[in-house]
Amino acid sequence: MDVYQTEEQQVEAIKGFWKENGTAVIAGLVLGFAGFIGFNYYKDAQLANEVETSDAYQTVMESAGKDEQLFSTSANKFITENKDSSYASLTAFALAKEAATHKDWPQVAKHLTTAIESATNQGIKAIASVRLARVQIQLEQYTEALVTLSVTLPESFKGAVEETKGDAYFKQGKAELARNAYQTALDVEGQANNSALQMKLNDLAQLSSIAK
Repeated sequence: MDVYQTEEQQVEAIKGFWKENGTAVIAGLVLGFAGFIGFNYYKDAQLANEVETSDAYQTVMESAGKDEQLFSTSANKFITENKDSSYASLTAFALAKEAATHKDWPQVAKHLTTAIESATNQGIKAIASVRLARVQIQLEQYTEALVTLSVTLPESFKGAVEETKGDAYFKQGKAELARNAYQTALDVEGQANNSALQMKLNDLAQLSSIAK
């Protein structure tokens, strides 16, 4: 404030500033305060909604294994009403598990597809994708399984993805593609961590030698 030579000039400058800008400053403060209140209200409302969704999910899960029809009805209703929540995917997984106990693979595939579509993080999406591909192989839908696995998934699932691709290729009679996929999976996971995968490669090599 050294441009002002007296305190009087400083006071007059402040008065002039408030006269010209006071209304705007006050309005800005009011709006800012209102925004702060609104933001906190939003956070509180969001938290309350998450707690409510969690409670509803727990209620649905409690009916699993007790009343199959009630569980199916309430679970599907929950998914419809909470399709943007991570709980929707978890509920779809539970429905898929229930259907798998009856070996109803088309229903399992349907629920896993729902789990993929409603997934809110890549980990859940990857788990559902690999499981869906395996079910599609069970249904002899080999091309569909490969399409399911063609999307970009986290690197940590590469081994599972490649092994499942190998299974699909093997069922299609594409031995070379199956071998390459199995080998890639084995390179990722290591032989010590997946002896079953090594057995698949060994069996494939034996079949190839017999065919020759």
